[in-house]
Amino acid sequence: MASHIILRTRSTAVIGCALNLTLRPAVFSFAKFSTANLNSRLSSCSPIMSSMPIKRLTGATTQFVSIRHASSFPEHTLITMPALSPTMTQGNIGKWNKKPGDSIQPGDAIVEIETDKATMDFEAQEDGFIAKILLQEGEKDVLVNRPIAVLVESKDLVAAFESFTLADAGSETAAAPEVVLTPTTAINSATKQSISTPASSVDRIIASPLAKSVAAQKGVVLQQIQGTGPGGRIIRADVDAFQPITAASPSAPTPIAVSAAAFEDIPISTIRKVIATRLTQSKTQVPHYQVTAEIVMDKILKLREVLNKDSNGAFKLSVNDFVIKASSKALIDVPEVNSAWQDTFIRQFKSADIAIAVATETGLITPIVTGAEAKGLTSISNSVKDLAARAKLGKLAPNEYQGGSFTISNLGMFAGIDQFTAIINQPHAAILAVGATSDKLIIDETSEKGFSVSKVMKVTLSADHRVVDGAVAAKWLQKFKGYIENPLTLIL
Repeated sequence: MASHIILRTRSTAVIGCALNLTLRPAVFSFAKFSTANLNSRLSSCSPIMSSMPIKRLTGATTQFVSIRHASSFPEHTLITMPALSPTMTQGNIGKWNKKPGDSIQPGDAIVEIETDKATMDFEAQEDGFIAKILLQEGEKDVLVNRPIAVLVESKDLVAAFESFTLADAGSETAAAPEVVLTPTTAINSATKQSISTPASSVDRIIASPLAKSVAAQKGVVLQQIQGTGPGGRIIRADVDAFQPITAASPSAPTPIAVSAAAFEDIPISTIRKVIATRLTQSKTQVPHYQVTAEIVMDKILKLREVLNKDSNGAFKLSVNDFVIKASSKALIDVPEVNSAWQDTFIRQFKSADIAIAVATETGLITPIVTGAEAKGLTSISNSVKDLAARAKLGKLAPNEYQGGSFTISNLGMFAGIDQFTAIINQPHAAILAVGATSDKLIIDETSEKGFSVSKVMKVTLSADHRVVDGAVAAKWLQKFKGYIENPLTLIL
């Protein structure tokens, strides 16, 4: 089927190339690609793309790639499942906000998508009319780049797509479709030579050097892995997430039959799958170790009581607000902990962006209090309340939960949870687990009884030994303890 590719800029001017090529239908997301990203995607398909005019788009932003088919259907654009976060490989279809025949404008919320982090609105980047919805509400595990709807420029064309199906989109079993370009017209001999490859090259595996190295170490066959990088390129994350399918042993014992009334099978959400994958990777691949400290809380509890009493309802500080502030100042004092492992280098952050673990109905999410070292306790308190509330409603923007430099997990609100250890939130180098505050007898020579009762709290720092040595973790914990036990240093 003869087709051509048109690339559109923000002003919708045609700036791409029109090639007389035979294509296996390729679908790209509405999501915005940088020129470098798009160059990578196209050049990975065929060497001919490396010399096309898109190289002259320095600094431009491409909104989407529209595949125009010379078929029985009028000119149209396929709307595909977008990658709404860097780690997203699939998503679930939520509520459609538009129906066939409805017009859309840039910024309109087309459909709700359950990503690997939260439920988000997928917004239109172009105007037009919805001609066909290909995947209905409730569809699960839809791979990124799979067609979900059809867009046309005129409402008069909508009726022509009543019978349009996924098969017509060329993706009834599509994952992230591979683009294969085959010239159908004569080109000069130099160009022919530049794009000629052995017949087997169509099946060659495109993978990053690091992915190949990790796969070799793990004994993983790259042909079994679906790449999520540009142009289907296999990256390290794909290798790390790959779970080989093993055949059951013929001699395996037959499971004992259990009455269906004895249990309930609960479907796993996309968020829960991602949590399971990432935490398993962290626990098995990151060399964790823990350092615990016991902190006297008497002074900070008294200061908190005084500040809240004098606030006249303008704010209500929690112990967690003080923990965030103390952590941020300790991170600036000991920047080695405010770091992230990046395989070939260690990235040390200049600002303390604290990720706070928040439990929601769908799973754990970590909204970020940015620049906590420069914020006052009131600002931190208000930020945490706002982020936590919107996290539970699934209304966080990606930039509000992606990134960060350090994580805090606080179970102190649960009585009796004196101490626990947390799994590192990669690529952060450390996570602080905060337990409940409880009474403890302390030796006190100034007391007639020789002892006194103090409020104490235990905290445990889990650190990545590739980044943070034990002595460094101990130094950080001493700094943190000093700020909490002398809370005036947090507000002066």
